[in-house]
Amino acid sequence: MQVTETLNSGLKREIKITVPAGDMEAKLMARLNDARDKVRINGFRPGKVPVQHLRKIYGKSFMAEVVNEILNDSTRSIISGRGEKAAMQPEVIMTEDEKEAEKILAGGADFEFSLNYEVIPAIEVKDFSDIKVTRQVYDVPEQEVDDQVKRVAESARSYEPKTGKAAEGDRVTIDYVGKIGGEAFAGGAGTDQPLVLGSKEFIPGFEDQLIGTKAGDQKQITVTFPENYQAAHLAGKEATFDVTVKEISAPGALEVNDETAKNLGLESLERLREIVRGQLENQFGSMTRQKVKRQLLDQLDASYSFEAPSKLVEAEFNNIWAQVNRDLEAAGRTFADEETTEEEARAEYMRLAERRVRLGLVLAEIGEKAGVTVSDEELQRGLFEQVRRFPANQQQEAFEFYRSNPEAINALRAPMFEEKVVDYLLGQITVNDVKVSKDELMADDEEAETATKTKAKPAKKASSKKTEAKAEADEAAAETEEPKKKAAPKKKAAKEAE
Repeated sequence: MQVTETLNSGLKREIKITVPAGDMEAKLMARLNDARDKVRINGFRPGKVPVQHLRKIYGKSFMAEVVNEILNDSTRSIISGRGEKAAMQPEVIMTEDEKEAEKILAGGADFEFSLNYEVIPAIEVKDFSDIKVTRQVYDVPEQEVDDQVKRVAESARSYEPKTGKAAEGDRVTIDYVGKIGGEAFAGGAGTDQPLVLGSKEFIPGFEDQLIGTKAGDQKQITVTFPENYQAAHLAGKEATFDVTVKEISAPGALEVNDETAKNLGLESLERLREIVRGQLENQFGSMTRQKVKRQLLDQLDASYSFEAPSKLVEAEFNNIWAQVNRDLEAAGRTFADEETTEEEARAEYMRLAERRVRLGLVLAEIGEKAGVTVSDEELQRGLFEQVRRFPANQQQEAFEFYRSNPEAINALRAPMFEEKVVDYLLGQITVNDVKVSKDELMADDEEAETATKTKAKPAKKASSKKTEAKAEADEAAAETEEPKKKAAPKKKAAKEAE
């Protein structure tokens, strides 16, 4: 086998490999001889089939196997032998001439092919003892736990059907159809929708116009969608909703006690408080973690400057860009609505893709040098956690998909590895804890806002058969199902998760 480097420019490499016809013939004959004792052909005793007869029957298919074997084995061995790591699977270039290919499969010509690839640049891990980050810590006060417990308990509040007019605090069950200019719009209808008047769950003005209605009433409500409504095609527009009031229920007393907790599937109020506190601490702890991680990555980004493999950057950009466009489409918005242009957005997200690739390579090198690994047990836990996010009737299918798809498993392993490297680094650098208020912790810094200013905001939809309070209760009871949602006429868009 002859190996010749034909391109070495920056990170780009091209290697030409020539396997002499004689070597190909030797590999083919070895396969044919091995097959003599295994194949059964009419007219010949086992092991007595002439090799040339086997060649007529199996020659081309066996030689194709030889070609694939050479491609697989040589690709790994050649790049490894050069002390290089390919950023992505090398591109294999072979002859497209059918006659030439036939000669190779017949053993009458040398097998020539080229490998095109980019190498991962050599990264020298620098000393990170000078890196300093500030960890904002928010201690959840008891009052906040109490308030959240009350909101959760609200979902267990009993309602009894009442006669007479609906008042603030009553729960009405309605059917509605929304129209703009006399035409119904997508997502603007609902049936058997429970709505607590005064909850401000729907857009301003909607609930107020239901006060004073009675069961059986039909009412046309006119409202104007907020200027900042998540669906741009509805923002600022006047709409009418044909509403049928089907039932009015009065609330019972709001009780926060052991019985309330039991109605939520928990053994006691104390257990409910523990779960609520844990959820709040996890929520704010996650914010703290993301801010610390951003500081760390920003300093690593400033410390390492090198050319990133273009194919990796392109792949990362394509993933980001596809998500951006999906978000825009889901929100019914355009780049103009986000106060940018497609060209500016492309440039911004290309810079983001380059940063992610560089930092990914840096973290990978740091992790490798530090011996960071993701154990099979950790990966298994991560897999189960991922599968639990699917509806119950889809979990087995999702599990089988991951188990049979190595690329999906690698995609699951990568962020776990990254988080473990971050944990390792946090143990090596200087971390200063500072107590902050909730507002300080939740405040987005200017750089984060700039980094996300063109990202489309997905719409949050109005709750269906479960109220949001019930959804909170479900979470408190450790249920994994997300509350189902509807489109109109919910007031606010969901806050975008970073």
